[in-house]
Amino acid sequence: MGIMDFQSIEETLEKLRQNSYISSLEIATIVFLASATGKPLLIEGPAGVGKTELAKTVARALGRELIRLQCYEGIDEAKAIYEWEYAKQLLYTQMLKEKIHDIIDGEDTLSTAVKKISAQENAFFSEHFIQPRPLLKAITSPEPVVLLIDEVDKSDPEFEAFLLELLSDYQISIPELGTIRAKYIPFVVLTSNSSREMSDTLKRRCLYLYIDYPSPEREREIVVLKYPGIDERLVEKIVAVVTDIRSLDMKKKPCISETLDWTRSLLALRATDIPLELIIRTLNVLCKHRSDLDLVKDHLRTKEGLNNPRQDK
Repeated sequence: MGIMDFQSIEETLEKLRQNSYISSLEIATIVFLASATGKPLLIEGPAGVGKTELAKTVARALGRELIRLQCYEGIDEAKAIYEWEYAKQLLYTQMLKEKIHDIIDGEDTLSTAVKKISAQENAFFSEHFIQPRPLLKAITSPEPVVLLIDEVDKSDPEFEAFLLELLSDYQISIPELGTIRAKYIPFVVLTSNSSREMSDTLKRRCLYLYIDYPSPEREREIVVLKYPGIDERLVEKIVAVVTDIRSLDMKKKPCISETLDWTRSLLALRATDIPLELIIRTLNVLCKHRSDLDLVKDHLRTKEGLNNPRQDK
């Protein structure tokens, strides 16, 4: 069992909101259960819908340090767990050479001298020469932490298999030092943008949460929370435009982070309304592919009844 920091679903919902995360009841329920059971939480969904931000918010809400492992293609155990600091080991070797005569002083035979020198080898592979990476930091932390394993779908299946062992026993084996067990079971959050399917074995280890694009109602709440005092009519129009754009078959639909970026841009322009011409001029904030820009421009101009939709491209 993990340390139960959230006392109820309602408290979880409120703590997330207090830390600027507008959560649905489903999200708050799964976060509470992850805290109560000590099980990892696997969050899937499109990029930019708030998966990583949820982990950061949980850390703030619980008053825990956030330790983040950013996954990428080719990541291995050395980058995720620990590396030996070879420069320090080399320095120690030089020091040992300078002290070699003191160490073997008084020994009459070669074999006893070798034994004395060999006794120094353990110092080469001690905690003094380890550079801990995120997973080892989370396991050895003297206080409970939130461990974020971000974009786990970018890692190789072999690395995913290693994670299974870690998430099962919360321990790490270092050949030179032995097995290191977690002092506290971390609150583990894994995120995935679904670039590849995660294994059923990993999913069995975790509680599962899918975060989709927010509903218009929730998106309005988020915008108002992030930009207090913003005109409610402007918020309605912003969310309506973004919701309309998301209905198109795009390479990358605008997510909540792009909605917030667009809102900030409109406020910087001192916009009190968003006519078509202003939407077109600021579309680059919402669209990140040329094909999506063309698609959205055509769609918006067609809705306005313009006869020559590509005239200003």
